Amino acid sequence: MNNIKNLYKKYQEIIDYLIVGVLTTIVSVGIKFGLLFTVLDASKKLELQVAVILSWIGAVIFAYFANRIFVFHSHNNNYFKEFISFVSGRIVTLLLDMFIMWFFVTLLKLDTKLWVIIVTLISQVVVTVGNYVLSKLFVFKSN
Repeated sequence: MNNIKNLYKKYQEIIDYLIVGVLTTIVSVGIKFGLLFTVLDASKKLELQVAVILSWIGAVIFAYFANRIFVFHSHNNNYFKEFISFVSGRIVTLLLDMFIMWFFVTLLKLDTKLWVIIVTLISQVVVTVGNYVLSKLFVFKSN
């Protein structure tokens, strides 16, 4: 048990980020699938991108507060600047997510429910790694 505790302490930030990342992914994927499998159609490129953007908005709001509090333990009093910086980094990974979804689902026509799930999960892994790097280097860097 001590070994697990020591490993956690050594890699606490990364482990906490992965936990928050999983929760953020659940929020994002829940919104995206909720929209695409009810009111929006993944085979229509505009509706696909609307689902991506709305899921991104929900995930970013959740992720900012979760990362600020539980991962990076930010004490920055300039919430607005920090949030804008966080959102700016997430815009970069949103564009990456949109490109991945467009490339595989729209361009390659992998628009069945199974492919939408697979491509979404792959995209989420890429986005999660990108988000950590951007958050660590540019948003919560002083902590």
